[in-house]
Amino acid sequence: MASELLRQKEIYLNGFAGISPSVPVSFCGLERAAKKILSPQAYAYIAGGAGNESTLRANRSDFEKIKIVPRMLRNVSVRDASVELFGQTLSSPILLAPVGVLELAQKEADVAVGKAAASLNVPYVFSNQASRSMEEVSASMGDSPRWFQLYWSKSNELVRSFVQRAENCKCSAIVVTLDTTMLGWRTRDLDLAYLPFLEGRGIAQYTSDPIFQKLMEEAEPQTKKKISWQSINGLIEMTKNYPGRNFFSKLKSGRQIKAVQKFISIYSNPALTWNDLNYLRDITKLPVLLKGILHPDDARKAIECGVNGIIVSNHGGRQVDGSISTIEALPSIVEVVQNKIPVLLDSGIRGGADIFKALALGAKAVCIGRPYVYGLAVGGEQGVREVLQNTITDFELTMGLAGCKSISEITRESLH
Repeated sequence: MASELLRQKEIYLNGFAGISPSVPVSFCGLERAAKKILSPQAYAYIAGGAGNESTLRANRSDFEKIKIVPRMLRNVSVRDASVELFGQTLSSPILLAPVGVLELAQKEADVAVGKAAASLNVPYVFSNQASRSMEEVSASMGDSPRWFQLYWSKSNELVRSFVQRAENCKCSAIVVTLDTTMLGWRTRDLDLAYLPFLEGRGIAQYTSDPIFQKLMEEAEPQTKKKISWQSINGLIEMTKNYPGRNFFSKLKSGRQIKAVQKFISIYSNPALTWNDLNYLRDITKLPVLLKGILHPDDARKAIECGVNGIIVSNHGGRQVDGSISTIEALPSIVEVVQNKIPVLLDSGIRGGADIFKALALGAKAVCIGRPYVYGLAVGGEQGVREVLQNTITDFELTMGLAGCKSISEITRESLH
């Protein structure tokens, strides 16, 4: 029996025995379940978008405007959903997008996600803003595929260190996120006046880095602020999140404050230009993908600069309110690229039909984000695994029911 039918059978047989899925299958149900568990600050950070969140809505509404036209009598009894990316054969065209500060969802954070991804051999793109270091997550994943997302810091020395560490962790590609050189106007977070990085959350890649430890000594002197119970609690959280076991030694050292100060001042570089990509080419032989491309001219420029792939992304609607949706941007980018390099897509993927539509419009693969984060909140490692199993199953069934027995048969002719 095909893998997707086995997953269906498992759910239905469990239901016959009186066991309902602990992780909701539908995205709406999954989000509702996660919201009940997450703190208001955590839910706002994960669910929210920029400004009035029109980009967040467009990412979904534009997918729903596209319709699949199923074809019949095509012998889809045997199906192959595998794709090849940079010399690796993947069993499905699905990757886990980089999502930062996963400790907001569950304490095992990136390690739980890495284990779940490894169990299904799904590539996991490590976040630059992770809650656990890339070394710790890699150690839990065996030989399963993983990539590394790079936020280009103001320090090229730190960029080099991150890339070298990614290579040592057997990451097989570097994903440069271009659309977050400044933090977007995220209204849900602003209403709660909450930024997790100020508590030392989501900076594990930095505090575990030897170059960053040296750069911390350059931190600006601490400015005096009015002491309140809120600020004391923030200092406690900051100290708890800094590496090391002895709380009072960490508190006395003040290094947790230096780490947050240095991170805030250095984490991203708005002065970055196309010419800077040459530096990355000089320090690594790994494939380099640019994440955040939405304009065909930028796709053309990326090819001229010798990058190895593009991820069409608007950061899940979290950066520019009123931005073009990714599925709307995809066709013109695919037309420019002309299969010279792989084009991937993220932002707005909620199920198998979305994946099918993205592939029909020319994407090589897709990255999912919020669904697996909600799975992490609801069920930890197992929650992520079930979300992945459900997504893979949904896609494979959609492919077969639409009359396609392989990825190559998913074309624009499959859409209306």
